[in-house]
Amino acid sequence: MRPFRLVRPGDLDTARRMLADGGPQAVLRAGGVDLLDRWKEGIERPQTVVDLRAVLAGPDGATLAGLGVEPTHLRAGALVTVDELAAAPVPPAFSALVEASGGVANPAVRRLATVGGNLLQRPRCWYFRHPDLVCLKKGGSMCLAAQGKSRYNAVLGGGPSYIVHPSTLATALALFRGTVTRLRADGARDRVPLGDFFVTPKQRLDAESILEAGEIVTALSVEAPAGVRSGYDAVRERRLVDWPYVEAAVALRREGDTLHDVRVVLGQVAPVPWRARAAEALLEGRSATHERLHQAAEAAFEGAEPLSDNAGKVAVGRGLVRRLLHRVARVPLPD
Repeated sequence: MRPFRLVRPGDLDTARRMLADGGPQAVLRAGGVDLLDRWKEGIERPQTVVDLRAVLAGPDGATLAGLGVEPTHLRAGALVTVDELAAAPVPPAFSALVEASGGVANPAVRRLATVGGNLLQRPRCWYFRHPDLVCLKKGGSMCLAAQGKSRYNAVLGGGPSYIVHPSTLATALALFRGTVTRLRADGARDRVPLGDFFVTPKQRLDAESILEAGEIVTALSVEAPAGVRSGYDAVRERRLVDWPYVEAAVALRREGDTLHDVRVVLGQVAPVPWRARAAEALLEGRSATHERLHQAAEAAFEGAEPLSDNAGKVAVGRGLVRRLLHRVARVPLPD
């Protein structure tokens, strides 16, 4: 074990200063689930660990641990646990968030993992996680998955790195308009639109979000149009304690047989939560028929460019989206 310094600040401003004082070798710890994995795998070698959990007992505790739900609005502090979100009584608009939270890892992890930490996980690509390999994301010259084993890598929006975004909560959150609140390194606070928070490898190779060194996510907030229903589902190779192979989230509002405010988001298929805009366009303002939902599911993977051995994600994903659209739109699947 490499020696390190553990600090437990009592408020957010002190945490920010300690993170800045630690420089590049300082990291934040919330639940610590992914941090510990990265530490063991040699991706992180921190000299200072700033533990945010002590902040809960101080004046900023309510900011970081608060969870508020209204019919069209939800706010969660960054240290709200995934288990707390999964157990929250929510209106139909936010069902996708509860369903996604309940599918994360296992009960022990959900009790420890936090909302903020889930959004800020690093890629799970086995080349990135291998301590002896230097892929493009770790400063190498190429994406090893592009020429190697790519079963779990991106089929949409990939290049120059073909990672997939690891956060299940991000897939569900991308259904909604909302913001991520961050504490900047200079002490200022701002709100970043959810749609701008995650970045692709084309935009940035060293991270998966716009966060810079010394910045802290403190909360997230989302809102949904009145009358919207949402849902989440995933396909896993093993039913228990496995990462999703493909996941999807859907939100829509139905007036009679007509669909409005349609959003379809795919997970584990792209470097960011992927809006299936072609599918949305096929459904918006249209009747909820079997044929239309099937067409939308096919269109969800429009533009997909599978690598050597991950074309199965496209076929599996289309079936998943079709099943989820039928459920959320309340249209029984045909026999």
